[in-house]
Amino acid sequence: MSMAKVLYVEDELFLGKIVRESLESRGYDVAMETDGAKVMDLFKKTTPDICVLDVMLPNKDGFAIADEIRMLDEEVPIIFLTAKTQTEDVVKGFSLGGNDYMRKPFSMEELIVRIENLLKNKTEGDTKISGGEATIGKFNFQLNRQTLSNGKDERKLSFRESELLRLLYENRDKIIERKDILNLLWGNDSFFNSRNLDVYITKIRSYLKEDPSLEIITIKGVGYRFVTG
Repeated sequence: MSMAKVLYVEDELFLGKIVRESLESRGYDVAMETDGAKVMDLFKKTTPDICVLDVMLPNKDGFAIADEIRMLDEEVPIIFLTAKTQTEDVVKGFSLGGNDYMRKPFSMEELIVRIENLLKNKTEGDTKISGGEATIGKFNFQLNRQTLSNGKDERKLSFRESELLRLLYENRDKIIERKDILNLLWGNDSFFNSRNLDVYITKIRSYLKEDPSLEIITIKGVGYRFVTG
């Protein structure tokens, strides 16, 4: 991942210097800004491969910046850094299109691993299932045949199970909101359908459980994030 461009926004100068130098020592090209109001100009000028945004910033916070970034670029990965511990902040960050979230203080090693993972996911190209099949962890998923196999056993899926797995896979490593899943698969987000969705999520989790690198994370009050390793 040498010379990937990182937009790093942090107003604590001492911390910022440490993080910037650590990233540069790993071969990242770092554009750093301390003032929230100046970030979008830098974003447009540098077109970064990934954004690492502190939430608490002077003049404009990290969430507002992420919102503006998403209007220009839906794909660039965004990691939020924050000292706050409220879970509603996590939910807000994900709902604005954030891909990951780290609480301060954090280890540089962990930040670098998360940056590398997001860049790897980004370069893996088109997320749509092409040719009606996809490799999901150790499984082969055939959308047209509605089957999920691990090389030994083949499981026949129902239409809704198939479509739910497709939605999760095509939106992997992003938040997919419950209401979007319900409207796409059931046509409305009624309470009854919402309970149905819980059952289907449980089924899909059980089908995938033999591959520990696959995880459907519940983002409480928002939706799901399908992590594929």
